[in-house]
Amino acid sequence: MEHVLDNPIWNGLNSGNRHLGEGNDYVKLFPVEISTFVGLRDFSHENYMDLYEKLPSQSVRATFAPHKVVVPKPLELAGGMEIYQMVHDKPVEMIEQDPGIIPLNKTHIAEMLALTKLTNPGPFNSRTIEFGNFHGIFRNNQLVAMAGQRLKVFQYTEVSAVCTHPDHVGNGYARRLLLHQINMIRQQSDVPILHVKTDNQVAIRLYESVGFSIRRELNVVIFKKT
Repeated sequence: MEHVLDNPIWNGLNSGNRHLGEGNDYVKLFPVEISTFVGLRDFSHENYMDLYEKLPSQSVRATFAPHKVVVPKPLELAGGMEIYQMVHDKPVEMIEQDPGIIPLNKTHIAEMLALTKLTNPGPFNSRTIEFGNFHGIFRNNQLVAMAGQRLKVFQYTEVSAVCTHPDHVGNGYARRLLLHQINMIRQQSDVPILHVKTDNQVAIRLYESVGFSIRRELNVVIFKKT
């Protein structure tokens, strides 16, 4: 039986992210200003064609698939990668409230866009902050590290956009932000998850050190409507 995390974007758009998406019983998608992600109930030719009709020309979108998929014409395959899905399944390291971690809001969007453009933790657009619970660390009034939440798949909540400015790597900011997110999610009785490129060994070791373990591999499929 398929687990809800095997198709996390589709299942998020039918549970905790429902209020941000649009679509029908087979294909759902976020407004592109929030995320380029789309969810398909299954990866059939019919569902891809349904998606094709929903997209404006020159759209580039992405989904997570539990197996290799073929993107049918007239959609074009525009890229892809393999990622690990990690689940937090260790005892929670409870922390005191960290006064150095600041909630981020719409006044910080320009800085968040600049930081994610520099560090490339994954797609981040002008309304991505609407996923909620983004927090950051500032030094000399500059945003130097941040993390937030993205997919909410029933009882699972994804930690996302974990990044640190290159000039501030090595100060433990990512670990502090991860522990902060883990505690927030656990306090809501949810289970933290995250996704990471399979070749990002530095990040994988960090995530394992705070209690995440690899659940499975997924395929990121990026496609374009010309």
